[in-house]
Amino acid sequence: MIALLLALGSSLAYGCADFLGGLGARRAHVLRTVLVAAPASLAVELLLWPVLGASFSPAAVGWGAASGVASAAAFALLYKTLAIGPMNVLSPVTALVSAALPVAVGLLQGERLGPAVLLGLPLALVAVLLVSAGHGAGSARPSRTALLLAFGAGAAIALQLVFLHQAPSDSGVAPLITGRAVSSAVTLAAAALLYRRLGPEKPAYAVSAAAGVLDSVANLLFLLAARSGDLTVVAVVTALYPAGTMLLARGVLAERIHRGQLVGLGAAAVAVSLLALT
Repeated sequence: MIALLLALGSSLAYGCADFLGGLGARRAHVLRTVLVAAPASLAVELLLWPVLGASFSPAAVGWGAASGVASAAAFALLYKTLAIGPMNVLSPVTALVSAALPVAVGLLQGERLGPAVLLGLPLALVAVLLVSAGHGAGSARPSRTALLLAFGAGAAIALQLVFLHQAPSDSGVAPLITGRAVSSAVTLAAAALLYRRLGPEKPAYAVSAAAGVLDSVANLLFLLAARSGDLTVVAVVTALYPAGTMLLARGVLAERIHRGQLVGLGAAAVAVSLLALT
């Protein structure tokens, strides 16, 4: 139950972070947004160091660094995807890929699924698709480039989560700090190489920083959830993050919510209840 609640918290934080990151990327080049978001995330994780501790063993540093590379790719690809929009059309691809890969890894590592999980996981995956689906024929159709970006963002998010899960359970926040330091360095290097293409627009500093802080909180909650529960369950529940993005897009951008998405929210509630039975 603790792992489930932590995963739900991670899902909510990821959804809010993605919405804010997408808004920031509409104001300026995506790398300018990430240049603000990534250091803000690192600052939060450094503040958590004295509270939660950190053991920088070779395994923690290695898996943390790998998650950092994936995180940098996820930041850029996801924010660019959401900036192209529409948010609630492209989210299903990202969400499904980000859920399916960790589930496959968990099963390959020998995690066993009980009857409630066998019912809850497929229902949760269906809920992910419904919650993050677009409006149907009347909605804007994403371009092929946007779809490819969404797929790449989902894969990068999945790899980030898998790499964090592989880090030693007694390493504290060391994998998060290492990962964020690496992702910040990768982002700075990319910005330096593409400086002339970044454009003159200034990033939305407050929005971008808030996205980074929420992403850091989401990573921490996921790490704690994965350490106390099965990756297969935690990853799928975390992948419900488009619900938060969808609701914020509705409230702030007036994007329409259709019946299928409401059904998806109901399916998500049932799926989480089934998973809680474990």
